[in-house]
Amino acid sequence: MATSRLSPFANLPAAPVAPKKPVSDTRHGITRTDDYAWFRADNWQAMFKDPSLLDPEIRKHLEAENAYMEAAMGDTAELQKKLFAEMRGRIKEDDSSVPMKDGRFAYGTLFVTGGEQPHYFRTPRDGGEKHLLLDGDKEAVGKDYFRLSGIDHTSDHSRGIWGYDDKGSEYFTLRIRDLATGEDLADVVENTGGGGVWAPDGKSFFYTLQDENHRPSKVFHHIVGQPQSEDRLVYEEEDPGFFMGVGGSLLDDFIYIDIHDHETSEYRLLSTRDLTVEPALVAAREEGIEYSMTEGGDVFYILTNDGDAKDFKIMQTPVNAPGKQNWTEVVPHEPGRLIISHMAFARYLLWLQRKDGLPQIIIRDRTTGEEHAIAFAEEAYSLGLQGAAEYDSDVIRFSYSSMTTPSQLYDYDMRTRERVLLKTQEVPSGHNPDDYVTRRVMAPAHDGELVPVSLLYRKDTPLDGSAPCLLYGYGAYGITIPAGFSTNNLSLADRGFVYAIAHIRGGKDKGFAWYETGKMEHKQNTFKDFIAAADYLNQEKFTSYANIIAEGGSAGGMLMGGIANMAPEKFAGIIAAVPFVDVLNTMLDDTLPLTPPEWPEWGNPIDSLEEYQWIAAYSPYDNVEAKPYPPILAISGLTDPRVTYWEPTKWVAKVREFSTGTAPILLKTNMAAGHGGKSGRFQRLEEIAFEYAFAIKVAGKM
Repeated sequence: MATSRLSPFANLPAAPVAPKKPVSDTRHGITRTDDYAWFRADNWQAMFKDPSLLDPEIRKHLEAENAYMEAAMGDTAELQKKLFAEMRGRIKEDDSSVPMKDGRFAYGTLFVTGGEQPHYFRTPRDGGEKHLLLDGDKEAVGKDYFRLSGIDHTSDHSRGIWGYDDKGSEYFTLRIRDLATGEDLADVVENTGGGGVWAPDGKSFFYTLQDENHRPSKVFHHIVGQPQSEDRLVYEEEDPGFFMGVGGSLLDDFIYIDIHDHETSEYRLLSTRDLTVEPALVAAREEGIEYSMTEGGDVFYILTNDGDAKDFKIMQTPVNAPGKQNWTEVVPHEPGRLIISHMAFARYLLWLQRKDGLPQIIIRDRTTGEEHAIAFAEEAYSLGLQGAAEYDSDVIRFSYSSMTTPSQLYDYDMRTRERVLLKTQEVPSGHNPDDYVTRRVMAPAHDGELVPVSLLYRKDTPLDGSAPCLLYGYGAYGITIPAGFSTNNLSLADRGFVYAIAHIRGGKDKGFAWYETGKMEHKQNTFKDFIAAADYLNQEKFTSYANIIAEGGSAGGMLMGGIANMAPEKFAGIIAAVPFVDVLNTMLDDTLPLTPPEWPEWGNPIDSLEEYQWIAAYSPYDNVEAKPYPPILAISGLTDPRVTYWEPTKWVAKVREFSTGTAPILLKTNMAAGHGGKSGRFQRLEEIAFEYAFAIKVAGKM
């Protein structure tokens, strides 16, 4: 049990009280009443594009919540400034990437001192003067929110597509830039997913259009110089439960249309030899069967879980006959070895896999079949596989880091097996890895499974239960949280915190089964695993219940809502960023952007009573009870299309209503931001500093 300490929150004004406007809903003969359903504005689609359309009563309440939050956090203003200065001091402000070679140029990004946004540049292939292609800071002038989606160049390097979102709603506008002059053409393509794929001749491109419910349901072909209204519809996905993306091959021979939900996928191919034909189906979607494709010259390499290959295998198939009947096995399924992604180049096939909880890069010679792994030594680490921009290459690029080791970027020659260190992440204010410890421990779960927990702390941190701890978790969609280097976490470690990541079920940290047993009817394993991690850290005296602040965002925010209901006494505080907490209502509303595609992850409570009951049993908003909740900080974005602003708003109102304790329940709404918070790199640091200030205040370490 968490021991009580004098509350750091004193003399607060009265918290906002949300009016109750009961709305009843009956499904499967079960009636629920939602007192705060009115926070969901009827005009939400229009408001995401124009936030000034927000209902005045809702705006007034959100502003009152922000004022209450400011009162509760006012005494942390200097701490926030100090944290921000520390975090900013660890960033090389005028940082630049190592350009990636592609044809006669090499492309990269840089930041300027004081700048918030990336700048895109290119140099001659083997080095030389930088030529600026796109200045993100210049494009962002006068905008409260601005996010670039990157720039993609044509095969002849003459033009680039670049995209931006200036509201946080993730509706991106595309422009076309002449890369020699820096001037934009007249073309404006709106409401897109953020990028485009050039045809080889550079005279047209393909893109996905977001519909009014924010679903990428259509692929269009845009001819440069023509209005968007004349763009040709290439493919329309009728099933609202599927996402869609469009990409291109390194060889410029195919356009890929990738159609998928969280457990089923389908590809359609468009040969660039004739852009007017209908896209050809590769293998029809089958529920629960996933596959992804990469080019291999005369073959495609296909990563799939078909045939009970839960941890995936790699197949190959002829380019001119890619149907499933022609798939043959190249890399067999090996239980416990999860193949995450794959790439192919002229002479090599490579893949990123996870085995025993750690990532590995495996390289196979396509002629001899000989395989080797790139070896690493630390106990817990993170890998990033960038590959190469050219198909005929023996050299690939990867990044490596651990919780104590700053990120290192390498070029790796697959033939000679030589690795060349290109760049080590600079920490201008200084960093000595020897001052810190990183560990991987195993926490026993309720059913005997062992939950990996990655730890970072200073060597001089006392491990007697007195250290505060920030325990982070996510646990959804099969996403693995890497044990990588973060300069921000050092601000906590340097204040005596243990920083911990619980690699709970719902991710693929221990293979596909780790994901499978943390979704649908097994979702509560995710919450129980996180609580088990807290139990272990308390038992082994890395920290104690009275000192654990839990943090999670988005689906990890659902986790925060779940553990707040299940074990509030084991946490000193909870930070829930853009938390997906109104799960049942959202999954019952098939007009929302992500609802139909999310049913394979959580269940479809509209069609199934059983799946309704699964969700109803844990949905944080529906399970708030009369009990003492710890201090909670919820953060949301007004134009967030993924976790809509009304979810955390309703949850905070209900928790505040039901809590029998005196701890404050706080809501911070970014009135000019979406799911990812503010868009600039330093603006984002301000938000992290705010969250960490809450944790430090709750821990009594100000």
